[in-house]
Amino acid sequence: MASGRQKWQQMSPATRGLVVTFTAIDVGLRVWSLVDLARRPAADVRGPKAAWAAGLALVNSGGMLPGSYLLWGRHAND
Repeated sequence: MASGRQKWQQMSPATRGLVVTFTAIDVGLRVWSLVDLARRPAADVRGPKAAWAAGLALVNSGGMLPGSYLLWGRHAND
């Protein structure tokens, strides 16, 4: 039974480049979000900081969760 996943060696150089680029963006957004969350007082975060931290650290969302935090999870008094 074949799955739709390719091994790294089977990917074209362009596809490998896209995977690396999107992974770097996702990691960068996660780090930025987690650092911001750690430095920000709980009163300036919408929702519990622990829930945001767990989600940002554990959920693979393709950049959607860090983007959500950066756009909507913080109060606008930056």
